[in-house]
Amino acid sequence: MNNEIPTTSLAWVNGSDAPEKHSLNIGFMALSDCASVVVAATQGFAQPYGLSLNLKRQSSWAGLRDKLVSGELDAAHSLYGLIYAVHLGIGGTSATDMAVLMGLNQNAQGINLSAELQRQGVTRPEALERFVHQSRTKLTFAQTFPTGTHAMWLYYWLASQGIHPLSDVNSVVVPPAQMLAHLRAGRIDGFCVGEPWSADAVEQGQGFTLATSQSIWPNHPEKVLGCTRAFVERHPNTARALIKSILAASRFIEQSPQNRRSAAQLLSDAAYLNTPVQAIEPRMLGNYHDGLGNRWHDPHALRLYDQGRANLPYLSDGMWFMTQFRRWGLLREDPDYLAVAGQVQQLALYRDAATAIGVPCSEQNMRRSQFNDGTYWDGSDPAGYARSFSLHALAEKPDALAHR
Repeated sequence: MNNEIPTTSLAWVNGSDAPEKHSLNIGFMALSDCASVVVAATQGFAQPYGLSLNLKRQSSWAGLRDKLVSGELDAAHSLYGLIYAVHLGIGGTSATDMAVLMGLNQNAQGINLSAELQRQGVTRPEALERFVHQSRTKLTFAQTFPTGTHAMWLYYWLASQGIHPLSDVNSVVVPPAQMLAHLRAGRIDGFCVGEPWSADAVEQGQGFTLATSQSIWPNHPEKVLGCTRAFVERHPNTARALIKSILAASRFIEQSPQNRRSAAQLLSDAAYLNTPVQAIEPRMLGNYHDGLGNRWHDPHALRLYDQGRANLPYLSDGMWFMTQFRRWGLLREDPDYLAVAGQVQQLALYRDAATAIGVPCSEQNMRRSQFNDGTYWDGSDPAGYARSFSLHALAEKPDALAHR
């Protein structure tokens, strides 16, 4: 793929850094980690960079995907794995060159189990493992998109407990805001979802949080600002301005606890999350209770900025999702992990934008992380890493990912 910005942009030809397109349609899902996108659009962070951001709430990740690919949305608050799956042609639509402009957050997803399992004493990982292997009926777990982050956290965590996520349990797709209704109706036994829906289930007495995503991978990548590669090529200055706008909003939210509280209050509005602020604010501040009587301040709670560390689109972050696609049989063959990540992650554009507004920016393209099972990931041997797990689906055919 051509990594140079073409000279089809009039602004580029004329030597201007003004946005080529000023009014943008930005998709988002009703999740706490859309905070920086909503704040940027509504609190004056886009106008200094010549942009007007029109927020478009979506009801499902599949719908958001389709509108991104069609161009109805210019960019979106998106699952990391959704962008890579579409780029690789396994995301339920034809392969489309995609781009990750920046990371939007780290951490803050939850794996919850139902009140019924809680009543049966299935409140610890080892109890779940015993239940799964001794019960005559399969438990059903929900995630939000077949190649999304929640599917990958759920699969990784279950496998780390000795539970094969594709054969020992059933996995179904449910949009984030509908998780609680499905749990209450008994259609699912547990789920992995972004906040505030994990906390909301606990608040309403519908089960408990068994694990957080940050307990699997502290400071893991989560949502990204995603778009098509064509958008970046046609509107490079606009893309740069968009990064600046949302990065500035991210920085503002984390300047003080009060700014976080104000963001939570804004998100509770009917136009955004449409849920009580009491379900949003605590975990945005890092204050957790799991529904089992345990309370703690999480050192790896929602990070929207973290001095820019939450926003740099490391190549290794994108590569990790591809290793899991390979591990679970979603990819039949190993892609060129590093080359694909180099195409998708818009590192140069991000660094330009971050540097311009004074956001610290690492010169490293990779980072090293440790997981809950004791393994490490640093991007150095992705093909070997994908094959290193005792539980996998490498010999199995991938499921059709057109299911929504």
